[in-house]
Amino acid sequence: MLRLTWVQPEDLLGHELRQATQDGREPSAVAARWKAAGGCEPPPRAGASSPRASRYLRLLAEDLLDELADLPSSLTEHEPTDLDRIKALCPNWPRRTVPALTQAGLEAAWLGRAAGCLLGKPVEKLPLHGIRQLARSTGNWPLSTYFTAQGVPPDLLTAYPWNRRSAPTSLAENIDGMPEDDDLNYPLLNLLLLQRHGRTFTTTDVAELWLAELPAGRTFTAERLAYRNLLSGIEPPYTARHRNPFREWIGALIRADVHGWTNPGDPAAAAEQAHTDATLTHTANGVYAAMFTAAAIAAAATGTHDIHACLRTGLTVVPPRSRLAEAITHAIQLAGSHEDFDTVVDELHATHAATYHWVHAIPNTALLAAALTHADGDFTGSVSRAVSGGWDTDSDGATAGSIAGLLTGDPTALPDRWTAPLKNRLATSVADFDGAGFDTLAHLTHREAARP
Repeated sequence: MLRLTWVQPEDLLGHELRQATQDGREPSAVAARWKAAGGCEPPPRAGASSPRASRYLRLLAEDLLDELADLPSSLTEHEPTDLDRIKALCPNWPRRTVPALTQAGLEAAWLGRAAGCLLGKPVEKLPLHGIRQLARSTGNWPLSTYFTAQGVPPDLLTAYPWNRRSAPTSLAENIDGMPEDDDLNYPLLNLLLLQRHGRTFTTTDVAELWLAELPAGRTFTAERLAYRNLLSGIEPPYTARHRNPFREWIGALIRADVHGWTNPGDPAAAAEQAHTDATLTHTANGVYAAMFTAAAIAAAATGTHDIHACLRTGLTVVPPRSRLAEAITHAIQLAGSHEDFDTVVDELHATHAATYHWVHAIPNTALLAAALTHADGDFTGSVSRAVSGGWDTDSDGATAGSIAGLLTGDPTALPDRWTAPLKNRLATSVADFDGAGFDTLAHLTHREAARP
């Protein structure tokens, strides 16, 4: 029996009820109808609910999803998705500065993204206490290198099993190059996007590229639903909103790096480019997370800013009264107030875990900002803190590694224990990039950054 994750209406309804509460709508009447009909809660971590829902429940879920979409939101004024309205709320919209991006810096960024992602892959979906126990059992806490199964007590592995799909390729004893991951597939797609369309690409160009080059089975959450919507004849930006309760999750953020890399010294252009990409699949805070990341990376690409200045630049493109801006500001303050990063993480989980799903953009972007702040830009400290904080471990590790790697300016500045296992080789199902080296990807990215 096929139970396809992230698309079944009876699963989406539970997620949408939660999202509606978060974005200022009142879904209690719909929730009561769903519960009275025997509707289920959404799967807490991943996967599809079981057993199969009745035809009645599935049709009811579809109707209720549409009803929820029509409910008014109290947050629209402070959390718009339209770019002009976002700009109007951001009084310190950044200006262009002199870029200093080098191909070596881009290679460090690509390598850093891969290493951070790889560090987080085996513990993705595990609870925070499980990650800590697994790492401590092998003497790798605070994290300083890749996870290993060697020396982990069997009962601990039974309680907290490695990510099923990732363990064969991402534990230290198994790594043989960079395995395929959506956190690397999307930068490759965006590199391809710029090669074909340049900086003036449209959201429709993104959609057409995905349909041509991205296998549907390699998409997740908001991206999978937007893909489904495209195949149903729904056009952007409605693809982001139609029966898509994951529209504020982390997917757009993990697509933002190339927009920052190719706009060195121009955070505004990077943010606008990220917005065009993100609105295929996301709205409001999901879009802001991508814009924040792209702008911070564009600032880092100048070679003249420390991580703290980069994060401040990122915040200038986020509406200041949005939930994301508040979460990032709080996280940075926490990171500056506590010497022990575990204390910072515990505070972030106490603040966000009960409200947001572990893949939501708000807690993950907050954790990313805290990790980068607390590590003061150090590469190992940045990726280790990002992954050790739990939630979407591979995505947070990837973005932390990208920014911290870029700040080093050179791949030789990254510790060999992180980069040597990558063997300058990346696996992917995107176009002709399978087996490409990170030096080659840096060359191609640098060429796009230099294009007028």
